[in-house]
Amino acid sequence: MALQTLDTKKLADETGNLYETVALISKRARQLSSKTKAELDQRLSYFEDLSLDPAEELRSNEDQLRISLEYERQPKPTRAAIDELQEGELYYRNPTAAESEEL
Repeated sequence: MALQTLDTKKLADETGNLYETVALISKRARQLSSKTKAELDQRLSYFEDLSLDPAEELRSNEDQLRISLEYERQPKPTRAAIDELQEGELYYRNPTAAESEEL
């Protein structure tokens, strides 16, 4: 996979400030990562309580590996957050900007 450069000025246009954009992307990426980890843990928890004979254990390990690889192939949370921001799918608000507009 090749590196892709991002136009930081275009990203900054979304919020009006590059640092706010980075903070927004970071926060969303953490949310996505947490959600993905919870899903993976839930799917793998099935295998924790199994007491299997060696042949079944090998099959169980293969299933766990398949599930883990499925999650590894997904886009990284940061990439997904950037895509959401660029496609206008990410809702955000700046409470300090809203307060200054009210005054």
